[in-house]
Amino acid sequence: MSPTPKQPITDASIKVRQLSHYQFSWIAGEAGSPGTWTLQLVLDEGAWEEILTIDADDADTLQDLLSTAETVFYDVPRKTLMFGTTPVGHH
Repeated sequence: MSPTPKQPITDASIKVRQLSHYQFSWIAGEAGSPGTWTLQLVLDEGAWEEILTIDADDADTLQDLLSTAETVFYDVPRKTLMFGTTPVGHH
């Protein structure tokens, strides 16, 4: 006997997805104003996409984290990136 979901499973009902690809973009601001950084996340091999607006410091930090993490997950409703997993008992 297999469990029956209470609702149909849809793309929107999946809360946490794995990051497949990412792309940073910079958009020029008005003269004398700073530009705007965006980070496009391609999740589950393109099943979902998200675009985040970030500042320059966050872009720098995220580039470092994304370039070294083996696995990254994204919690869609909470807009939270989670870098890798660590087994219990490991540092």
